[in-house]
This record gives sequence, structure tokens and C-alpha cells, in this order.
Amino acid sequence: MPQTPGLHGPTDPHGPAPVRAPDAAEDTAQSLRELSGSPDGPVPRLPQLLEAMVAVGTDLDVDSALRRIAETAASLTSARYAAIGTLDEDGEGPPGLITYGVSPDARRGTGRPAGHPPERSFLDVPVQVHGERFGNLYVADKRDGAEFGAEDLHLVRILATEAGIAMGNARAYAAARQRRRWIDGAASVTNALLAGPGTGSTAEDALTVVAERGRELAEAATGAVMLPHSEGGMEVVAISTVLPDPARDEAYRGVIPPESPVVHQIRAGLSVHSDDFAADPRSVSPLSRHYGPTMLLPLRSNGKVLGALALCRASGGRRFTSTERTLAAQFAVQAALALVIADTQRDRERLAVYEDRDRIARDLHDLVIQRLFATGMLLAGAQRKAVVPEVRDGVGRALDELDATVQEIRTAIIALQQGPAETPAGLRTRVLQEAGAAAAVLGTRPSVRFVGPVDARVGEVNGEELVKALRAALAEPGGRRGTPEAARIDVVVDATAVLGDGRAGVRLTVTEREGDAVVVWEAPL
Repeated sequence: MPQTPGLHGPTDPHGPAPVRAPDAAEDTAQSLRELSGSPDGPVPRLPQLLEAMVAVGTDLDVDSALRRIAETAASLTSARYAAIGTLDEDGEGPPGLITYGVSPDARRGTGRPAGHPPERSFLDVPVQVHGERFGNLYVADKRDGAEFGAEDLHLVRILATEAGIAMGNARAYAAARQRRRWIDGAASVTNALLAGPGTGSTAEDALTVVAERGRELAEAATGAVMLPHSEGGMEVVAISTVLPDPARDEAYRGVIPPESPVVHQIRAGLSVHSDDFAADPRSVSPLSRHYGPTMLLPLRSNGKVLGALALCRASGGRRFTSTERTLAAQFAVQAALALVIADTQRDRERLAVYEDRDRIARDLHDLVIQRLFATGMLLAGAQRKAVVPEVRDGVGRALDELDATVQEIRTAIIALQQGPAETPAGLRTRVLQEAGAAAAVLGTRPSVRFVGPVDARVGEVNGEELVKALRAALAEPGGRRGTPEAARIDVVVDATAVLGDGRAGVRLTVTEREGDAVVVWEAPL
């Protein structure tokens, strides 16, 4: 306990020798019996003690209860000063101090008030319940100048037990509320991730949910999700922070290099804790300069480390307690599991979409195109039997429109059979896209036909050149762009062509209306 002017600690060489209680507090009832069985009869101060115990037991504010205990201890023992020094949850942080009879200047350690007499007596009793120590209760400087006696010791011991009960209950209540917050937070993350795919959320959205909720629960300045970097190390892929924009942008672009001991620990599935990340020798990342107490928790599922969750408080912030570390680790495990489940659900929903597309494509191919083809056969027969030239020409135009419609449906079928949007489009798709884009310029949509396994046989380089050649050919077909007499264009991509030198190759031909087919590009395979 730090030395406070006007209240010497038990090791103060200039203060009086303290009277110390045993390390373990005795039962309150035993102390009361000893007080009641005193040779001089019941202690006159016993009713005041019992009244104080009842008042403390009904006070829901732990700080108020401790102040009352300090005041009562000073009153019952005729001490000028009293104090309760409290330890943090782990017994490692700086102690708190609640005093009675000590001036504000003295509490702040700014100096001894003028004329303040030295203490002549001192009593120090540990505050503990069921073997768990919460701090110490001190009384000092008995007003009559005498030393503190056995009755004073029993009184202070009882009050110390009451203080321990009050602090134990307060901490148990706070711990229960804290656990509930983290449990509810983990549940909200799971619900958000599992509800996300149906609302069009992405994997990045899911990671941001984890970072934001983790930061809020840990009462941290920054929460970030890090994933393995392609060149080693780990990179920040999602962040939630209260830092100013420049620091936020720097953190978002942050990469922890592969040589960092932190990366090795995370990849081994171990958590990293630091009370001052900026000064931690394990941190070799410039990001650390913004932070003090920090937790880096592996996001692990089925024995595999998916990434890490970083929860960082600002420099000089309150250190994370052991309870907070345990709850945060459990949250990280739950978040990792939710991420895996959400990703699986997104895959399932994508698969359902692709299956539905396949069904639609089959229906279009097996039903619609077949009916259009049958209608075209009927119209072709009617055209041959037509005597009137106008009728024959009209049926011919109807046949052309049917052909164009069939080509458009085939284009739609191929588009429906494509993979995810992020998958590079195959050559067939790109050719159809070029034909569709040229329709507005040409006044009619080009007919496209493929021969052979185009996507399988034509490589990326040849595919790029073929698309460029097609784009150029469709740009100026016979000078008829956008006119009523717009040319009918037929495009053929043949992956089974035989070139002039006998080699297998791919050939692109473009035919305008009734003209001859023009080879606009070819290359060996």
C-alpha cells in the first residue's frame, strides 16, 4: 500500500509499531462472542457496531458501504484516521484507497498539512472472505493517546469481515454482469453473421461485425480482425476504432511482419497479452505505438487458426483483468465458429442459386428453344409454299427474328451457367458479351455460334487476341451501323479449325447478311 501523509503503512519506519491481526480473519460471530463475553461485561460499543453492520448490509453501493465502514471503524476505536486499501481483481494493479479523517491533500500525497501530529498508534487488519484477500482496513492515532487494545482489534476485525463481504458481493455481481454481457455479445455476433447472407452481406461485413462487437465488449479503443497475409505475417482486414482518422487509416493498412513473435504465437493457437503494447519487445509493428493494454486472440476452429482478434486499449488505459482475458478468449472461439458457420451458409445459399439457374437454363434449352425451333420449321415450310413475294419476304423476316431470339436465349443460358461473379469469365461468355454490346451500334444483335470446346482449348493469350479482333470487326460492319438496313451479322468461333499449314487452330469468322464469311482472326492452338 502506498504511503499516505497522516496514515502510515505497516512498513513505515517512522510510524508506530502496528498491531496486526492474524492473516486469516476469524468468524464474525466468534469475535462478537468474545466482545460479549468480556470480563468487564458486554462492550458498550456493541450496539453501534451491530447498527453499522445492518446499514452496511443494506447498502447496494460498495464505495458507500466501504466509506461507512471506515467511518464506523474510526468512531468505535476512537481513531483519528481510518482507511480501506483495496486490491484489484488480480492483486497486481495499483491499490485503491478509501479514507476517513484524511484531508484531500493528504490523500493525493501532496504533503502533510500544517500542524498534523504524528500517529502514535496503528492497527492493520486484512480484508478477506473465504481466504480471498480484498485489501486491508487501517485505523491510526487513538485519540486518548493510548494503544489500540484487544477490543479494538475485535471490532476492526468484524468490520473488516463486513468490508470483505461487501466487496466480494460487489465483485461477484460485477463478474456476473460482465459474463452476461460477453455471452449476449457472442450471441448477437452469431445472429448477425447467420442473418447476414440473406441480406447480401459479404465476408468482410462478417469480420467487421466481430471487430466492432469485440471492441464494445472489451471497452477497448480498437477491435480488429487479422488474417494471414499472402507474403507471410498477418494483415488487418476489418477494424472498429475510436482513434482519429489518420491513426485509423494507418491501422487498417497495417501488416504484422512474419518475423514478429506475436505472429508465431497466434499461428500456434496461443493468445498474446500485454499491459503496454507500445513498449512490448514482442511487438515489431508500428501499429503498437498507439496502444497500451492489448489482447491478441486466435480465431480458431477445428484445430485450425483462421486469424486473430485484436482488442487494444489506448496507452495508459486500464489493464485487462484475468476475467476479461478469459471472457474475451471464449468470445473469440465463439466468433470463429460463427464465421465458419456463416461462410458455410453463404456457400449453401450460393449453391442453391446456382442449382436454380441450372434448372432455368435446362427449361429454356429443352422447352423454349425446342418450341421456337419447331415454329421455325413450320415457317420455313410456309415460306417455300408461298406464292406472293410479299408473304415470302415477310415469313423470311420472321425466321430471321426467330433465329435472333434463339441466339439471345442461348446467350442467357450460358450466362446462367457461369460461376460466381468473382470467377474470370470464359471465352464463350466474353464473346457473347461483345456481341451484346455491339447490338446497340449495329441495330441488330449478332448471331453467335461456337464449334468445339472453345473454353477448354483456347488459352488466355489467344482468347484476349480473339476478343480484340471481334470487337474491331463489329465496329464497322459494311458501313451500315444503326441504319434501318442494318446488316445481319453471324459470328462463328471454331476451336476445331485446321489452319493452312495443317496445324490445329482456332478461327474467328464474321459474315454480314448474304455475303461471304470473312476470316478476321486465326491462331494455332
